[in-house]
Amino acid sequence: MIRVNHLKRDYYFKEKEPGFKGSLRYLFKPKKVTKTAVKDFSFHIKKGEIVGLIGPNGAGKTTLIKMLTGIIPPSEGTIDIMGFVPSELKDDFRKKYAVIMGQKSQLWWDLPALDSFQLNKEIYQIPDAQYEKNLKELVDIFEVEAFLQKQVRQLSLGQRMKMEIIASLLHDPEVIFLDEPTIGLDGVAQKQIRKFLKKVNEERHTTIILTSHYMEDIKSLCERIIVINDGEKVYEGTYQDLVNKVSPYKIVEVVFEIAVEVLIELPVEYMEKNPYKIKMKVDKSKVNEVVGQLFNHYAIEDLAIEEEDITDVVEKIYRDI
Repeated sequence: MIRVNHLKRDYYFKEKEPGFKGSLRYLFKPKKVTKTAVKDFSFHIKKGEIVGLIGPNGAGKTTLIKMLTGIIPPSEGTIDIMGFVPSELKDDFRKKYAVIMGQKSQLWWDLPALDSFQLNKEIYQIPDAQYEKNLKELVDIFEVEAFLQKQVRQLSLGQRMKMEIIASLLHDPEVIFLDEPTIGLDGVAQKQIRKFLKKVNEERHTTIILTSHYMEDIKSLCERIIVINDGEKVYEGTYQDLVNKVSPYKIVEVVFEIAVEVLIELPVEYMEKNPYKIKMKVDKSKVNEVVGQLFNHYAIEDLAIEEEDITDVVEKIYRDI
């Protein structure tokens, strides 16, 4: 579905030094600087896959999305999406994909969302029957019928993002690019959008590329993830394999029925320790052993085994990979 080979994108700009002399130099002989936003980037995506693209701010995610959608051309390398070269901006290609950016709106701010939907119908030349069917289905799923005639500027952020997604999917795109679609949304809205994207993928076999700083989006939706840092691909594989790579332990929390003054020696790193409760980091390969020893020696009131906090995992990913 998508083939990207040795992609590179350079930006060129002029740099001004401070002071009066710097201003004169900038005017007559400016210093030219090259910034490489994406370097030798390659990946392939099959039809129906959901792939997560993650990385810190400024890593090159949005630049990559812009090249995949044809907004900007690559400096080097090739992109093939469904047999099209995105930068050629052919109408047949633009009818086959949708792009949703959480920080940019495609809806007319002063008009009701329904007017923007009807405009998209004409732009994409959507047949009447297909438009009515898709609109009803999408509106029912998101439960936003009451807001269709409301000015977009008067909608909440969650309502607006739902309208953005509806507008993008009316023409049945084969590929969806989502750049931070849940940014700023509350937990309920995030969950609704994740559930909907999963439904679209399962029922229509739509290919989805998702960038997000919310790792719950990535964890719950993506079969495969690609980590980009400083413009380079530093990891490609499953989410769980990546977590295991950067976080090889689990958090075990134990509450005792009676006070324990002396603990047996355990191969763990304690995070919290008192006579009634212990919290520790345990290597994943030794969790069963540690838990078994605790049950053999003590009366346990409660036991919890969890993965490391997802925020800490993300920090490690960006720091260590």
